[in-house]
Formats: sequence, structure tokens, C-alpha cells
Amino acid sequence: MIELSWPQVSARRLERAGLGEGPPEALPAPPAFATAEAFRAAGAFPAAEPEVMVAAMCGAHAQVMSAAEASVGLRLPGVTRAGVRAALWERRTLVKTHGPRGTVHLLPARDLPLWVSALSSIPDTHQGAPPSLRMTAEQTDQVVAAIRDVLAGAEMTIDELSEAVVEATGPWAGDLVMPAFQTMWPRWRQAMARAAHRGAFVFGAGRGRKVTYTAPPAAPASTGGAVGLVRAYLWAYGPATPAQFAQWAGGPVGWAREAFAGVELEEVLFAGERAWVLAGDTAVPGDPPRGVRLLPYFDAYVVAGRPRELLYPGAAAARALNGGQAGNFPVLLVDGDVGGVWHQRRSGSRLDVTVEPLRDLTAAQFGELEGQVERLGEVMEARPRLAIGPITVGPHA
Repeated sequence: MIELSWPQVSARRLERAGLGEGPPEALPAPPAFATAEAFRAAGAFPAAEPEVMVAAMCGAHAQVMSAAEASVGLRLPGVTRAGVRAALWERRTLVKTHGPRGTVHLLPARDLPLWVSALSSIPDTHQGAPPSLRMTAEQTDQVVAAIRDVLAGAEMTIDELSEAVVEATGPWAGDLVMPAFQTMWPRWRQAMARAAHRGAFVFGAGRGRKVTYTAPPAAPASTGGAVGLVRAYLWAYGPATPAQFAQWAGGPVGWAREAFAGVELEEVLFAGERAWVLAGDTAVPGDPPRGVRLLPYFDAYVVAGRPRELLYPGAAAARALNGGQAGNFPVLLVDGDVGGVWHQRRSGSRLDVTVEPLRDLTAAQFGELEGQVERLGEVMEARPRLAIGPITVGPHA
């Protein structure tokens, strides 16, 4: 059995996540979602485009849209937030929808049927609301069907969508029972993530400051469920276990084990523990991880990165995790490990970036950090200014 160390796995993941030292065009191609044959036939990255990088990342977390723009832009030389927005709203090569764990993500439009097939296969076992407030499976189906019907050929704000859904399903769907942001949401909104996972809607371009929802782009139906998602996840973030995949995707471990069973895998020892990679996919870079990177809120690399104790060594676990959860703080990555936190504050065209390192940086590493701050300014289309000091801003919810 092949044994892989943390430095080897860290270097491999960084390279595949677009965070290594080589240009994006030199990266190996991620496997096609649907078939092992396509994975084996994969060659080089076809182009350093936002949708290709987002595919390699297994989605870019977009609950904070500016963080998604930074996540993608910092990986692609020459791409700014305008380029990410153009891919999303003009070329439509990206879509914004609910992805892993029900959270908002950017996903490649070409892969949306595959994501829908995978995420809709997750058993609906989460029951966060009290029994008196929950919807039955039949009511959930009615809401999903209503969303799909009313958004066909339309783009609606949440208020317009709510009115249409309640009219299509019944007054029970409009009962204000869900506490949310110091107000109450109607009952039907419990099914939003589930409706997105079933392909009923994606986010629209917006109407001024108002968020909108619309029908997903037309695409052929896809089958295969979570098997394709396991392939993509293991290519990007393996070696991993079914339990780690379940945590990342937001499904139960039994569902994850069943999905793993449908993939041709190879067992390895990773840091002394059993884990799995795609069969034959055991190659690692010859050099240990090197370099300094700024990663914004909820960057896909840290959210998927496990074991946490290896990615967040020593003081990083206490400083940069929030109750064990990754992503709530933007982090400074030093030679593959979390080595600090940072924060940005924008005022007009000025972008003030404060970095709190958790270790001493060499002169070369500080120079790399300055380069990262300059690049962040390019991505966010602002004039950056770096300061070193403590971060007093708490974790993002």
C-alpha cells in the first residue's frame, strides 16, 4: 500500500487547486464528472478560464460574492472580478446556485446537470426546524414543482417568487414560521436549497440591489448521482474518506459510502490513516509545497481541506478556525499550511489589507505576500495597501 505524507498531499492539492507555482495552463485536467473513461483520457487544462478553474475547485463558495470573485481571480493571472462576473452573467459559463452543504456556490454551467444529479441524491434527513414548522415530503415536492413552473421564462425577486409559490401551493406555504435575520420567513423557504439541488432554479443577475431567481440553463438530463461528484472531489482533495466527503457535500455517511462503492478506488495510507484516491491517481509533486497565498472567506481549498489538524497546525487551529469550522476567517497560506489570518476593508478605490501572521516570515516570503496583496488589488480593481498587525474582526457567520 502506498503511503503519502502531509507535505506530499499538500503539494498535490495546491497544484490541482490552482494554488501552486506553475501557470494554470500547466495543471492536469480534472476528471469529467460522469465517467472514469473521460478521467483517464484527460489531458492538459484546455484554457485558464474561470469556469475551468471553478470545475477544478469543485465549486467556488459564493455566499460572500466578493470572496468568490477573489477565490477565482487570485488563481488566474489577468482575471479580475469583472472577468468572473462576465463568465457568470454575460457568457453564462458559470451559474450561481446552492451547492455542497446547501450553501451558495458558483458552478460551471456545463456541469450543472451533473451537480443536480449528485446533490439531489442526498437523502433529505436534515430536520432543523421544530416538528410543528416542518414541511412534509409531499409539501416539499409541491414547492419544488411550483418554483420550477413559475420561474420558467421568468426572473423574480424573492417577494415575487414567494407570492407565486404560495398562490400555486396554498396558504400553508406562506405561514411566517422561520426566524431569519430579525424577521420571519414563510414556511416554503425551507425548501430553497432542496429545490436548487433538484434543478428548479439558479440565481438571476439581480435587479438593482435585489437578488433574483430564474430557471437554470437548458441542459440534457444527467444520471449517475454522487459517483461523479466523488471522482471530482477525490481528484481535487484526495486522499479522503467517505466521512470527509460526507462532511464536505452535506450528506450522511451512509450515502457517501454508497457513492464511494461506485467508483474505482485505490487505498493508501495518508499520514498513518487509511484513505482513498482514484485508482492509479497516486502521483505527487517531487517538491514540497512552497509559496505564500491569500485565501478569502470560505475558499474551497480550506473548506475541503482535511485533516484540519494538518492544514491548521499549532496556533492556526485556535486562531483561524471557528469551532472547528474552516472558512470563517480569510487565511494566509504559507508553504501549504495556514500561517495567519487577514482582513480587507475597502474605501472608494482604496483597499486596506491587514495581515496577522502566526509565524515569522522570511524576507522572500514577505515579498511574496506583498505580491499577493498587489494581485488582490488587481482582482478587486482597487489600490491596495498592506499593513501587518492583529485582526480584530470576528469570524464571518
